[in-house]
Amino acid sequence: MDDMTFFHEGTLRICGSLDIDEVLQDCYAFLKQFMPVNGILMSIYESEISAVRIIAFMNDLGIRYPEPIIPISAEACRLIESGADGVEIVNHARATPASRDVSMALGLTEMSSLILHLKVREEMIGVVGVFVGENNRYQESHGRLLELLHDPCAIAMSNTLRYQEVLRLKEILRDDNRYLHRELHRISGDEIIGANFGLREVMEMVRQVAPLESLVLLLGETGVGKEVISSTLHYSSSRRDGPFIKVNCGAIPENLLDSELFGHEKGAFTGAIARRRGLFERADNGTLFLDEIGELPPSAQVRLLRVLQTREIERVGGTKPVAVDVRVIAATHRNLEAMVRNGDFREDLWFRLNVFPITIPPLRYRKADIPALVSHFIERKIREMKLRFRPTLSPGALERLRHYDWPGNVRELENAVERELIRSQVNGPDVSLAFRDVDIPDTSPEPSGISEGKKTASLADVNRRHIRSALEMTGGKVQGEDGAAALLGVHPSTLRHRMRKLGIPFGRKR
Repeated sequence: MDDMTFFHEGTLRICGSLDIDEVLQDCYAFLKQFMPVNGILMSIYESEISAVRIIAFMNDLGIRYPEPIIPISAEACRLIESGADGVEIVNHARATPASRDVSMALGLTEMSSLILHLKVREEMIGVVGVFVGENNRYQESHGRLLELLHDPCAIAMSNTLRYQEVLRLKEILRDDNRYLHRELHRISGDEIIGANFGLREVMEMVRQVAPLESLVLLLGETGVGKEVISSTLHYSSSRRDGPFIKVNCGAIPENLLDSELFGHEKGAFTGAIARRRGLFERADNGTLFLDEIGELPPSAQVRLLRVLQTREIERVGGTKPVAVDVRVIAATHRNLEAMVRNGDFREDLWFRLNVFPITIPPLRYRKADIPALVSHFIERKIREMKLRFRPTLSPGALERLRHYDWPGNVRELENAVERELIRSQVNGPDVSLAFRDVDIPDTSPEPSGISEGKKTASLADVNRRHIRSALEMTGGKVQGEDGAAALLGVHPSTLRHRMRKLGIPFGRKR
């Protein structure tokens, strides 16, 4: 076989696969036709640890795969770093320091070897070693043939190293994602404020159902923390290492709902330029949190019922069902039973969802949790907002917060804390958090002359007349030192909020 044919045939075998072990096996079988060969290996030199690292290895002598890292002597390191080139013929196991260290690692007392030094753009990337378990077996002609395969071997080695680096970086990224996932969960989802007080019964139900696969329905007003409870359910279950996908059913346009939930095939509609997985597929082996499920249109309710029954979805434009293993947690602030009676929600879907309902009480029914919630929000907001100092609570602030009914629940309380912290940074470190703009019921005695003779007037009527009286005294002015807000001792925005609720015009409307 002439050199050109040898090079062509060898290149086909070396570059015929992306699997380096398969490449080595094909190369071994090819070289065995032209020279004595018992084994072949690919390795790189790592100067930082004074060792040779085995990338791939095979033999027919029954030698087990050696340790990936083979330490070598300082003398061997100096010879490697001297920049050898071409093919090195070594006909004795102890002829060179490097061959001595490698033969000992392989357990061979006799060994002849051909060492092909691989370079890419004058940069040494590694070696291919061909060996036989006897001394004095290789000649110059064998070395010349192996040197013909330098370029394809260098390409194969370079590709292998790049691929291994990609795998290493992917593993690092995966570990980083797992770490960040745990940190985010620790920061936002581990601690349930009120778990031992106002939410004790809720948390007991969570502990009962979390380890199971049962569907859970979370009920409660807006802002009570349904998303936090759903997160606790997921991370307390056997699916904690799987995905946790959240979707607000009321935030997706009806014409895109099927595509978002179930995915679509390429060409299913205008703009579908590629296959797309839906949220059910993305949540496979994990949990799907369907928030505001009461907002689903009737057509989507039918398809959701089928998925819950069969655990299969069909992509838009698809013809084959796709099996999914998903635990569903649904949530709503609406009265689904009333919606069923009115025909706005399917009765069969309601029965399917109502396996294990958990009702989360509003904040006005668990005011004992307010001090802990306020402390939690202050600490969290200080970190998030990178505030300069930590203000204290003024005397009576917590009592003021307890007197308010919090129609926006925990979310409204969080906003109130953040708003008060922003103001505190403007006023300086000596100003404490007083929450004076919290709209608590007015329990002060009724002003004289405002409702004489009307002992049964409602509180709204009393407040309305009292505010109008203050506006008359200030000439309709709300803000400023001589405005109605200062006269009444409230923040101007709070006064405007009350005036809107009571139907009292101000500004241009007045």
